[in-house]
Amino acid sequence: MSYRLAMKSSLEHLPEKKQRELARVVEIIEEEFADALSGAEADFKKRGRILKIILFGSYARGTWVDEPHTMKGYRSDYDILVIVNTGKLADRQYWDKAEDRLLWDPAVKTPVGLIVHGLREVNKALKDGQYFFGEIRREGIVLHEIDDEPLAEPKILSADQAFKLSKQYFEQHSQASGRFSELAKIASEKGWNNQAAFLTHQAVETAYSCMLLTLTNYSPASHNLKFLRGLAEGLDRELVDVWPRDQHRFTAWYNVLNEAYVKARYSEHYEISDEALSWLIGQTQILQETVETVCRNHLAILEGKTR
Repeated sequence: MSYRLAMKSSLEHLPEKKQRELARVVEIIEEEFADALSGAEADFKKRGRILKIILFGSYARGTWVDEPHTMKGYRSDYDILVIVNTGKLADRQYWDKAEDRLLWDPAVKTPVGLIVHGLREVNKALKDGQYFFGEIRREGIVLHEIDDEPLAEPKILSADQAFKLSKQYFEQHSQASGRFSELAKIASEKGWNNQAAFLTHQAVETAYSCMLLTLTNYSPASHNLKFLRGLAEGLDRELVDVWPRDQHRFTAWYNVLNEAYVKARYSEHYEISDEALSWLIGQTQILQETVETVCRNHLAILEGKTR
């Protein structure tokens, strides 16, 4: 047994209904991973293993919200980290079907956000002091593991290191998000709605990445705005009000925006109305302003610790 402390494994703080849901989530992940590797010829696939499945975020901390009829329809996601034995198996091609099943399975009512990384990558991030994985190491709950070998102990960055890194992320990504928005407005004015939708998608994606990187030094390689939104809102509920969930048309418009990364560029059937585009561009500006406020408050706290 390693000298390193083991992670938590109890779900007793969750209602039985949630515990059953999470058991089904683990079952689906394991089934779809096995199916994705069935008949594989490559050695790394034949030896492929899920080492750990970890619940993190609000359901691990006990701060979740499950009140779809309040807070504009807000419901916390299950945040799940899957650790595989090689980074090659973290590629999205092995997880698309699992995500689809988690979305549509009748036994899983709560949205699931899934991130996948190789063990070596996770341990390196912990040793480098990456806050996101350090928080998972400290607060996460192991739902499944094939051995009891603990993850690396997280390094704690100095106050000066943490401030400089977060400030760099904020300045780079907030500027990029703003530029995408400016380009989206130009495209919209010219009637290039599909291009404007794609650029708005990029503005939103980059705004969420800005917040995630500034607050946790990590943002997943994902273009799924629903997933990124769930991670960001789990860090600060101020973001919940940006995208109302209590009206069907707003939800539908957000879904259209989420599809824009691929379909606005490549599908001849993609369409977005002037009304929807105008609303999405306006809400994106609100999102950027909210993210900036959250990030600047965080940076102010970090800067204060350097003195």
